[in-house]
Amino acid sequence: MSRKPFRRASDAERRADLIEAMLDCIAEGGIQNATVREVAERAGVSGGLIRHYFETKEQLLHAAYRQTMAAMTEISAEAGMADGKSARDKLAGFVAACLMPPMIDARRLSLWAAFIAMARIDPAMGAIHRESYLEYRALIERLLTGAFHEVGRNVDGVEIRRLAIEINAVLDGLWLEGSLAGDIFEDRELLKAGLHSVGSITGLRLDDFEG
Repeated sequence: MSRKPFRRASDAERRADLIEAMLDCIAEGGIQNATVREVAERAGVSGGLIRHYFETKEQLLHAAYRQTMAAMTEISAEAGMADGKSARDKLAGFVAACLMPPMIDARRLSLWAAFIAMARIDPAMGAIHRESYLEYRALIERLLTGAFHEVGRNVDGVEIRRLAIEINAVLDGLWLEGSLAGDIFEDRELLKAGLHSVGSITGLRLDDFEG
């Protein structure tokens, strides 16, 4: 473990440093390893400074979980909102972003697994999970609406919701396997499986996406 040298920083930067130190501790040793002392040591600050920004360790954990989920959503959202692409290619790009690095990543999986175990026993963590899930599903719904409109298909909101739930479940499963044991899959095999699966669910042709 390396200790960061002390530096003057803004409140936002210091909070970000503490969250990143917390994430590093969790990724390397699990939540049980992420004590205030370990986080302070890694961030190069005192425990008192941590309490200045986060009243409790739990508050810091909640912030770290929220940041982890927001980062995952952002990766997919950027691909799904790329300028100059058709709505179909935006949907396919979203699928690709979910199933390729930097989304497919062992560290990201370790963090997600540690946090998700707490979501059932910590109401605040559970609320963050639900909020993140709904935001992610809304992104899928927007992409689907655009892709269907592009091909002249009128799909109502209830059907869009059902399709988004199915797509999210498929992508979650493929992401989990890719992050846990990516070496057992051939090059772009997960991506091809994801594009084929989402294409089958929606009736949109995505297999020929090459982004």
